[in-house]
Amino acid sequence: MIIHDNGQILPEKVVKESLSCYTPVMNTKELDYYFRSLLNMNIVDSIDSSMNGFQVNQGSKNVKKVAFAVDASLETFKRAVDWEADVLFVHHGLFWGFPIAVTGNHYERLSFLIKNNLSLYAAHLPLDLNPVVGNNYGIAGQLGLDKMEPFGLYKGVKIGVSGILKQEKTIEEILSLLDTDQQEVLGILPFGKKKISTVAIISGGGTREVSQAMEQEIDLYITGDVSHETYHTCLEGSVNMISCGHYLTETFGPRLLSEKLKRDTSINTVFIDVPTGL
Repeated sequence: MIIHDNGQILPEKVVKESLSCYTPVMNTKELDYYFRSLLNMNIVDSIDSSMNGFQVNQGSKNVKKVAFAVDASLETFKRAVDWEADVLFVHHGLFWGFPIAVTGNHYERLSFLIKNNLSLYAAHLPLDLNPVVGNNYGIAGQLGLDKMEPFGLYKGVKIGVSGILKQEKTIEEILSLLDTDQQEVLGILPFGKKKISTVAIISGGGTREVSQAMEQEIDLYITGDVSHETYHTCLEGSVNMISCGHYLTETFGPRLLSEKLKRDTSINTVFIDVPTGL
Protein backbone atom coordinates (compact mmCIF):
# COMPACT_ATOMS: atom_id res chain seq x y z
CA MET A 1 0.00 0.00 0.00
CA ILE A 2 1.01 3.62 -0.48
CA ILE A 3 -0.19 7.04 0.62
CA HIS A 4 -1.48 9.37 -2.08
CA ASP A 5 -1.76 13.15 -2.00
CA ASN A 6 -5.11 13.12 -0.23
CA GLY A 7 -3.82 10.84 2.51
CA GLN A 8 -5.63 7.79 1.14
CA ILE A 9 -3.80 4.47 1.40
CA LEU A 10 -3.83 2.49 -1.84
CA PRO A 11 -2.77 -1.11 -2.57
CA GLU A 12 0.73 -1.62 -3.96
CA LYS A 13 -0.93 -3.07 -7.09
CA VAL A 14 -2.15 0.43 -7.94
CA VAL A 15 1.35 1.79 -7.45
CA LYS A 16 2.84 -0.84 -9.75
CA GLU A 17 0.33 0.05 -12.45
CA SER A 18 1.19 3.75 -12.12
CA LEU A 19 4.88 2.89 -12.50
CA SER A 20 4.37 0.66 -15.51
CA CYS A 21 5.53 3.40 -17.88
CA TYR A 22 9.10 3.16 -16.60
CA THR A 23 11.77 1.82 -18.92
CA PRO A 24 14.52 -0.48 -17.61
CA VAL A 25 17.20 2.13 -18.45
CA MET A 26 16.73 5.62 -17.00
CA ASN A 27 18.35 9.01 -17.20
CA THR A 28 18.42 11.29 -14.17
CA LYS A 29 15.16 13.00 -15.15
CA GLU A 30 13.36 9.68 -15.38
CA LEU A 31 14.96 8.49 -12.13
CA ASP A 32 13.67 11.62 -10.40
CA TYR A 33 10.17 10.88 -11.67
CA TYR A 34 10.45 7.28 -10.45
CA PHE A 35 11.44 8.35 -6.93
CA ARG A 36 8.86 11.14 -6.76
CA SER A 37 6.04 8.87 -7.90
CA LEU A 38 6.93 6.00 -5.61
CA LEU A 39 7.63 8.16 -2.55
CA ASN A 40 4.83 10.69 -3.14
CA MET A 41 7.20 13.56 -2.42
CA ASN A 42 4.60 16.33 -2.53
CA ILE A 43 2.61 14.91 0.39
CA VAL A 44 5.12 16.47 2.81
CA ASP A 45 6.13 19.61 0.89
CA SER A 46 4.60 21.91 3.52
CA ILE A 47 6.13 20.21 6.58
CA ASP A 48 9.52 18.80 5.54
CA SER A 49 12.49 21.15 5.81
CA SER A 50 14.61 18.89 3.64
CA MET A 51 15.17 19.77 0.00
CA ASN A 52 13.74 16.48 -1.27
CA GLY A 53 14.87 15.45 -4.74
CA PHE A 54 18.11 16.08 -6.59
CA GLN A 55 20.32 18.35 -4.49
CA VAL A 56 23.27 18.05 -6.87
CA ASN A 57 22.66 17.02 -10.47
CA GLN A 58 24.92 17.60 -13.42
CA GLY A 59 22.33 17.26 -16.13
CA SER A 60 20.30 14.47 -17.70
CA LYS A 61 22.43 11.40 -18.29
CA ASN A 62 21.86 7.67 -18.32
CA VAL A 63 22.10 6.08 -14.89
CA LYS A 64 23.77 2.70 -14.56
CA LYS A 65 24.60 2.60 -10.85
CA VAL A 66 22.81 4.12 -7.85
CA ALA A 67 24.25 3.91 -4.34
CA PHE A 68 22.03 4.27 -1.26
CA ALA A 69 23.00 5.48 2.20
CA VAL A 70 21.63 7.22 5.28
CA ASP A 71 23.85 10.31 5.42
CA ALA A 72 25.37 12.77 2.96
CA SER A 73 28.88 12.61 4.40
CA LEU A 74 32.28 12.79 2.75
CA GLU A 75 32.97 9.19 3.75
CA THR A 76 29.76 8.08 2.03
CA PHE A 77 30.63 10.13 -1.07
CA LYS A 78 34.08 8.53 -1.31
CA ARG A 79 32.67 5.04 -1.08
CA ALA A 80 30.05 5.83 -3.73
CA VAL A 81 32.74 7.14 -6.08
CA ASP A 82 34.92 4.08 -5.43
CA TRP A 83 31.92 1.98 -6.49
CA GLU A 84 31.59 4.22 -9.58
CA ALA A 85 28.03 5.29 -8.78
CA ASP A 86 26.27 7.80 -11.02
CA VAL A 87 23.82 8.84 -8.29
CA LEU A 88 23.91 8.65 -4.50
CA PHE A 89 20.51 8.49 -2.78
CA VAL A 90 20.50 9.53 0.90
CA HIS A 91 17.96 10.02 3.67
CA HIS A 92 19.78 13.00 5.21
CA GLY A 93 20.88 15.41 2.49
CA LEU A 94 22.97 18.58 2.48
CA PHE A 95 20.19 21.19 2.31
CA TRP A 96 17.48 21.73 4.92
CA GLY A 97 15.36 24.66 3.83
CA PHE A 98 17.65 27.54 4.78
CA PRO A 99 20.68 29.17 3.14
CA ILE A 100 24.07 27.81 4.14
CA ALA A 101 27.43 29.28 3.21
CA VAL A 102 29.55 27.12 0.93
CA THR A 103 32.53 27.01 3.28
CA GLY A 104 34.27 24.45 5.47
CA ASN A 105 32.81 20.96 5.43
CA HIS A 106 29.92 22.05 3.21
CA TYR A 107 32.39 23.30 0.57
CA GLU A 108 34.43 20.11 0.76
CA ARG A 109 31.37 17.93 0.32
CA LEU A 110 29.92 19.89 -2.59
CA SER A 111 33.26 20.22 -4.38
CA PHE A 112 33.87 16.49 -4.04
CA LEU A 113 30.49 15.68 -5.59
CA ILE A 114 31.06 18.08 -8.49
CA LYS A 115 34.66 17.06 -9.17
CA ASN A 116 33.70 13.41 -9.24
CA ASN A 117 30.50 13.90 -11.27
CA LEU A 118 28.38 12.26 -8.54
CA SER A 119 24.75 13.37 -8.35
CA LEU A 120 23.10 13.55 -4.92
CA TYR A 121 19.44 12.73 -4.29
CA ALA A 122 17.70 13.12 -0.91
CA ALA A 123 14.37 11.98 0.52
CA HIS A 124 13.68 12.68 4.18
CA LEU A 125 10.08 12.40 5.47
CA PRO A 126 8.86 10.78 2.23
CA LEU A 127 11.17 7.87 2.98
CA ASP A 128 10.17 7.70 6.64
CA LEU A 129 6.44 7.34 6.06
CA ASN A 130 6.28 5.38 2.82
CA PRO A 131 4.36 2.12 3.32
CA VAL A 132 6.21 0.28 0.54
CA VAL A 133 9.89 1.11 1.08
CA GLY A 134 9.84 3.41 4.13
CA ASN A 135 11.92 3.24 7.29
CA ASN A 136 8.97 2.75 9.63
CA TYR A 137 7.14 0.16 7.58
CA GLY A 138 10.48 -1.57 7.02
CA ILE A 139 10.90 -1.99 10.77
CA ALA A 140 7.27 -3.09 11.07
CA GLY A 141 7.84 -5.68 8.36
CA GLN A 142 10.93 -6.96 10.15
CA LEU A 143 8.79 -7.46 13.25
CA GLY A 144 6.01 -9.10 11.24
CA LEU A 145 3.32 -6.70 12.42
CA ASP A 146 -0.29 -7.27 11.39
CA LYS A 147 -3.11 -4.73 10.97
CA MET A 148 -0.69 -1.91 10.29
CA GLU A 149 -1.99 1.66 10.33
CA PRO A 150 -0.38 5.09 9.98
CA PHE A 151 0.65 6.44 13.37
CA GLY A 152 2.23 9.53 14.90
CA LEU A 153 1.02 12.96 13.83
CA TYR A 154 3.78 15.37 12.85
CA LYS A 155 2.48 18.75 11.69
CA GLY A 156 -0.76 17.11 10.59
CA VAL A 157 0.75 14.09 8.79
CA LYS A 158 1.13 10.62 10.26
CA ILE A 159 4.74 9.68 9.62
CA GLY A 160 4.98 6.41 11.58
CA VAL A 161 3.15 3.10 11.78
CA SER A 162 1.48 0.94 14.41
CA GLY A 163 0.44 -2.68 14.37
CA ILE A 164 -0.09 -5.90 16.25
CA LEU A 165 2.39 -8.72 16.75
CA LYS A 166 1.18 -12.13 15.57
CA GLN A 167 2.27 -13.51 18.92
CA GLU A 168 3.08 -11.68 22.16
CA LYS A 169 6.80 -11.12 22.68
CA THR A 170 9.22 -9.77 25.26
CA ILE A 171 11.52 -6.82 24.61
CA GLU A 172 14.42 -9.25 24.25
CA GLU A 173 12.56 -11.24 21.58
CA ILE A 174 11.69 -8.06 19.69
CA LEU A 175 15.32 -6.92 19.73
CA SER A 176 16.28 -10.32 18.36
CA LEU A 177 13.88 -9.83 15.44
CA LEU A 178 15.61 -6.53 14.71
CA ASP A 179 19.00 -8.30 14.73
CA THR A 180 20.18 -6.33 17.73
CA ASP A 181 20.39 -6.81 21.50
CA GLN A 182 20.29 -4.75 24.68
CA GLN A 183 24.00 -3.94 24.49
CA GLU A 184 23.68 -2.38 21.04
CA VAL A 185 20.64 -0.13 21.48
CA LEU A 186 20.90 3.38 22.90
CA GLY A 187 18.18 3.03 25.50
CA ILE A 188 15.49 0.68 26.82
CA LEU A 189 12.72 1.89 29.12
CA PRO A 190 10.92 -1.33 30.21
CA PHE A 191 8.09 0.30 32.14
CA GLY A 192 5.11 -1.38 30.47
CA LYS A 193 3.78 -4.88 29.92
CA LYS A 194 6.26 -7.77 29.98
CA LYS A 195 4.42 -9.46 27.12
CA ILE A 196 4.03 -7.05 24.23
CA SER A 197 1.25 -7.20 21.67
CA THR A 198 0.91 -3.72 20.13
CA VAL A 199 3.81 -1.71 18.70
CA ALA A 200 4.17 1.83 17.32
CA ILE A 201 7.22 3.00 15.36
CA ILE A 202 8.73 6.32 14.31
CA SER A 203 12.33 6.13 13.13
CA GLY A 204 15.00 8.71 13.87
CA GLY A 205 14.20 11.56 16.23
CA GLY A 206 10.70 10.62 17.34
CA THR A 207 11.16 10.58 21.11
CA ARG A 208 8.35 13.01 21.97
CA GLU A 209 5.80 11.05 19.97
CA VAL A 210 5.86 8.39 22.70
CA SER A 211 3.02 10.42 24.25
CA GLN A 212 0.84 9.50 21.26
CA ALA A 213 1.64 5.83 21.83
CA MET A 214 0.53 6.22 25.43
CA GLU A 215 -2.72 7.89 24.36
CA GLN A 216 -3.47 4.90 22.15
CA GLU A 217 -2.46 2.43 24.89
CA ILE A 218 0.33 0.95 22.78
CA ASP A 219 2.47 -1.63 24.62
CA LEU A 220 5.81 -0.69 22.99
CA TYR A 221 7.09 2.40 21.23
CA ILE A 222 10.18 2.12 19.01
CA THR A 223 12.19 5.11 17.82
CA GLY A 224 15.79 6.04 17.08
CA ASP A 225 17.02 8.75 19.44
CA VAL A 226 17.14 8.81 23.22
CA SER A 227 15.78 11.65 25.35
CA HIS A 228 16.27 12.25 29.06
CA GLU A 229 12.83 13.84 29.39
CA THR A 230 11.01 10.72 28.22
CA TYR A 231 12.23 8.58 31.15
CA HIS A 232 9.66 9.78 33.67
CA THR A 233 7.01 10.11 30.94
CA CYS A 234 7.33 6.41 30.16
CA LEU A 235 7.66 5.42 33.81
CA GLU A 236 4.55 7.30 34.88
CA GLY A 237 2.63 6.21 31.77
CA SER A 238 3.59 2.52 32.14
CA VAL A 239 4.79 2.16 28.55
CA ASN A 240 7.80 0.37 27.06
CA MET A 241 10.13 2.32 24.80
CA ILE A 242 13.18 1.22 22.82
CA SER A 243 15.60 3.74 21.29
CA CYS A 244 17.42 1.64 18.68
CA GLY A 245 19.59 4.45 17.35
CA HIS A 246 18.87 7.17 14.81
CA TYR A 247 21.15 5.61 12.22
CA LEU A 248 20.01 2.02 12.64
CA THR A 249 16.29 2.81 12.39
CA GLU A 250 16.86 4.76 9.19
CA THR A 251 18.78 2.11 7.30
CA PHE A 252 15.59 0.18 6.52
CA GLY A 253 14.23 2.57 3.89
CA PRO A 254 17.42 3.02 1.86
CA ARG A 255 17.95 -0.75 1.80
CA LEU A 256 14.37 -1.46 0.70
CA LEU A 257 14.41 1.24 -1.97
CA SER A 258 17.76 -0.01 -3.25
CA GLU A 259 16.31 -3.50 -3.66
CA LYS A 260 13.14 -2.22 -5.35
CA LEU A 261 14.96 -0.04 -7.88
CA LYS A 262 17.17 -2.99 -8.79
CA ARG A 263 14.09 -5.19 -9.31
CA ASP A 264 12.23 -2.60 -11.36
CA THR A 265 15.07 -1.59 -13.70
CA SER A 266 18.42 -2.68 -15.06
CA ILE A 267 20.16 -0.21 -12.71
CA ASN A 268 22.74 -1.73 -10.40
CA THR A 269 22.37 -0.69 -6.75
CA VAL A 270 24.23 -0.98 -3.46
CA PHE A 271 23.67 0.10 0.15
CA ILE A 272 26.66 1.86 1.70
CA ASP A 273 26.76 1.24 5.44
CA VAL A 274 28.50 4.00 7.42
CA PRO A 275 27.20 3.50 10.98
CA THR A 276 27.64 6.20 13.60
CA GLY A 277 26.62 4.18 16.64
CA LEU A 278 24.09 6.92 17.42
